[in-house]
Amino acid sequence: MSDALDAFDHDAWRTALGTAVSYALVLVVMTAVLFGVPYLAFTAL
Repeated sequence: MSDALDAFDHDAWRTALGTAVSYALVLVVMTAVLFGVPYLAFTAL
């Protein structure tokens, strides 16, 4: 199994993974802010 993953040991793969993870994190935060905060504000009224 380790031999199969050695092909993904290049810096470019780690950069791509970091980019995808950070992009997903930004989407989660933006969704929470843009939909969660107004929902909480209107349900509190």
